Order: sequence, then structure tokens, then C-alpha cells
Amino acid sequence: MSQSETKLAAIDEQLKKGVKPQSETVRAFLLWFGAERRGYRVINRIRRKLKTYNLTTKPDFEYAWIDGEINFERSNAESGDDDQEGFAVADPIHRIGRLEAANKPPVRVNPQSPLKEAVTLMLANDFSQLPVMTGDREVKGIISWKTIGSRIALKCAANHVSDCMEPAQVVSVNSSLFDVIDIIASHDYVLVQDINKIICGIVTASDFNVQFRVLSEPFLLVGEIEIGVRRMLHGKFTKKDLELAKAPGDEKRTVESPVDLTFGEYIRLIGEEKHWMKIKVEIDRVTFVNKLNKVREIRNDVMHFDPDGLDPEDLEFLREFAQFLKRLRDVGAV
Repeated sequence: MSQSETKLAAIDEQLKKGVKPQSETVRAFLLWFGAERRGYRVINRIRRKLKTYNLTTKPDFEYAWIDGEINFERSNAESGDDDQEGFAVADPIHRIGRLEAANKPPVRVNPQSPLKEAVTLMLANDFSQLPVMTGDREVKGIISWKTIGSRIALKCAANHVSDCMEPAQVVSVNSSLFDVIDIIASHDYVLVQDINKIICGIVTASDFNVQFRVLSEPFLLVGEIEIGVRRMLHGKFTKKDLELAKAPGDEKRTVESPVDLTFGEYIRLIGEEKHWMKIKVEIDRVTFVNKLNKVREIRNDVMHFDPDGLDPEDLEFLREFAQFLKRLRDVGAV
């Protein structure tokens, strides 16, 4: 019995006895299955295992913050939250609560604190702003270098934090990433409030830039690879060759050039020795096709736009393969 099956079987027995199972972080839960990221293949594999034991997680492990805690409960396929196979229906919204910064309670100051205290905290931590709060739920405003500088420039009294604060931008942990883009662009931050109205994090423009790179780099690399493969195929095949590469059952689709083929169809095309010979590049066909097939598998994960980011090994593979195609172009091989 695998580690995941042993753990899930134990949870199943606990629930049968009316004992509440111990909670786990999403990250630890993934490790039960030998995974570090929530790619679609990993998610489907885990959901099948959970279904075997009639279990589910609250919140759903697919959408919770990766270091947030989940609890194990009995699955209820009749609740309306599950599909016909008993799997949780996918949430189409990419929520800000899945970002790491949204789950780290921010450093804060009291409105009556001396201004120099806020300045010291901002300098020491390289912060651009601090929330002004009197409790976990009580937000009085925000203080930033901009609000401090404007008061000093206008020679206004600026002895306490309250003298330099302005209204804060607060959003729900369930807000869409895309809904808060304009707010962050205008104010450089948002405070994130959990379902209990507690301020659980602050997401800044810097955090968003880092997240954008995590999400965008795999897309850009996959796009670069696809264009590189099309360049290899361009002008090398007849229309009949390209038509024959189409996936079975898709005969009505018209194919005029390699641009009209899917990624899987590129592999079908050059997987045949007679077609590979037409490319006239002195590299091993089997090795190249195997690597291209791995790109196809990673591409499926990339298109699921997971805020966890891509597995580091997969990301490095995309970088290396994109560089490999570039080297072929640089030496005039394709």
C-alpha cells in the first residue's frame, strides 16, 4: 500500500469512528502523492484516490493556498459542489487568496504611534507602506512614503502615524486576481481580508510582478517552442502529409500549413521516419520526439494557469528545450 493510500485509509477509519482527522497543509498533502505542485495530472490522480475512500478536503486542496491548512471530510456528491464522477467542480476564478503574500499577516502600526516608528519599520523591512490598525480586523488606514512625503512637503503637522495616513484599499481573500489589478496599479497594494474579516495579508505591486513572472514565463517558453517547431516544419511537407497527421476523428478540419496542426499532431507528423527525413536536420529523431512529447505534457499543465507555478524541473526543461531550438536556428540547421 502506498503512503497516500495508507494515510487516506487511516483518515477513513477515523471518520468511521467519529474522530476528526488531523489537518494538513496542502504542500504536505501533495507530498503524500510524491508531488510538489498541483498540475492537472496530479489533481486528477489525487481526486481519484479521495473518491476511493469517499473523502474530500475543506477548503478544496486545488484552490487553497499551498501552505494553508485543509481538513478531511466525507464527500457529498449530492451537495451540488461535485460533478457526476464525484469530483469538485472547478472554480474558474483565479483568486488572490492563493498568493503567498495574501496569507502572511502584515506588519502594522497603531494610529497613535510616533511617525518615526512607522518610518523605522518601513526602512528596516524595505516596505513602501504599512497598514494602520488597532486590531486584527480594525483597519484605520494606510501610511506610505507617498503620504508621508506629501505632508512634509506641504509643511503639515506630521508627528504621529494618524497625521500621515489615508483610507486603505481592502479586498476579500476570494477576490479575483484580475479584479484587483487596477487597484494595485493605482495604489501599489491591497490589504487582503479573510472570510472572518481578519486582515491576513498585503499584496503589493512587487508581489504582483513576481507572480506575473511565475505565471507568464512558462506561457512564453511554450509559445517560443511552438513557433520554433513550426519553423522546422515550414515548407518541408505536402498538404497530404499534413492532412494525414491530423488526429483521428477530425477529418473535416482543413490543414493548409503546420500552423493548422496541434502540438500533438506535430509529434504524429515527425514521429514517422519518412517524414523526419524531410526536415534534414542531423539530430536523433527518437530523442527529439521524446522531448517534444514531454513539452506537450508540460504544456497541458501550463494552460491550466496554476498560481503555484510550474514544477521547477519542468520549467528548467522548457528553458533548455527553447535554447536547444534556438541553437539549431543559430547554426542554420533549421
